[in-house]
Amino acid sequence: MTHTNSRYPAPPTPSAPSAADGRADATVAYRCPQDGTRAPVEAAAPWCCPVCAGPWDLDFTAGAVPREALAGRVNSLWRYAEALPLDGPPPVTLGEGRTPLTPLTGTVSAKLDFLMPTLSFKDRGAVVLAELARRLAPERVIADSSGNAGTSFAAYMARAGLPTTVYVPEATSPKKVEQIAAHGARVERVPGDREATARAARRAADTPGTFYASHVFNPYFLHGTKTYVYELWEDLGGRLPASIVVPVGNGTLLLGAALATAELYAHGLIPERPALIAVQAEAVSPLATAFRADAEEPADAAAADTLAEGIAIPRPPRGRQILRAVRASGGTFLTVTEDQLRTAQLDLAGRGLFVESTGVACWAAISASPGVLGDGDAVVPLCGAGLKTGVGVGG
Repeated sequence: MTHTNSRYPAPPTPSAPSAADGRADATVAYRCPQDGTRAPVEAAAPWCCPVCAGPWDLDFTAGAVPREALAGRVNSLWRYAEALPLDGPPPVTLGEGRTPLTPLTGTVSAKLDFLMPTLSFKDRGAVVLAELARRLAPERVIADSSGNAGTSFAAYMARAGLPTTVYVPEATSPKKVEQIAAHGARVERVPGDREATARAARRAADTPGTFYASHVFNPYFLHGTKTYVYELWEDLGGRLPASIVVPVGNGTLLLGAALATAELYAHGLIPERPALIAVQAEAVSPLATAFRADAEEPADAAAADTLAEGIAIPRPPRGRQILRAVRASGGTFLTVTEDQLRTAQLDLAGRGLFVESTGVACWAAISASPGVLGDGDAVVPLCGAGLKTGVGVGG
């Protein structure tokens, strides 16, 4: 059945996901990267691998995006249709993507993803997952988030006409909670940290008729975030910077970037893959610690207060994949202190860019460790607007 929301017109009748003409794969399926278990992409599909309980990847081969044909296409991330695992014109869209690329120094530019419809980069993944949900027509949608992903899901599921509940930690910024509720989603505050919130949402997600809009477990989200790199490739005239710097908590932007660079390279659209430089808060840095120890699994980490609340994930479910992706790219991990985050936020504000405290992490890292870039150029994402948290606050 299709649900409606008074804020938006009813969406068209759902259709089953299918591959577009010209794609290498005729079908798309979930696949577990750990044990190879497969499941069809349908409403009754489990939200995680039923064997190992890990997140899904997607059996999907992206087609080559013709850069010369992009000028006449829709001015949103849906312009990269060949690379996306959903075919047809998507009704669930708010014009997301195509954010500006602005120089910060002679070699470092910033991608202004805080200018997305809900003021964060999470719109890239949320719109793709919302369009999938619209086609599958569940009775309800469940999401969990420290704030930004929940806001994105609330907005896009409202656009899709699907009733949505977003689980958030009790300490989530009040401004983020207000934004989620404003889109019509029900907000469930969960006592405890981000992990407790995820556990509560996953229990609710096991209810029949529920679609779990997980930006961590559902790979459609990653195929949305990868458009960040396709935009860089287009805006830089068919090339990528030597380094792509990304904040990492659950790793959705980094893994999306890894997908995109692999696809562009496989199609001969870039001569080499850039280094992925991953940034974590020093207070909660299980992946940076594992990387430095040459370990394959994230290190043990405890929850801790940090200004970079959006990347304070002690046990990222895709940790092994993240570590492999950074190593395969020839990249590295950097960590930032609370003082560095405060300094970077004020520095960017002084340049006219008001960014939330998590969103400044990459600029903070590169400012503190400029030598990591060598002689190459780099792009940092400014992932969320400062209005979401204010200046120098966590929560």
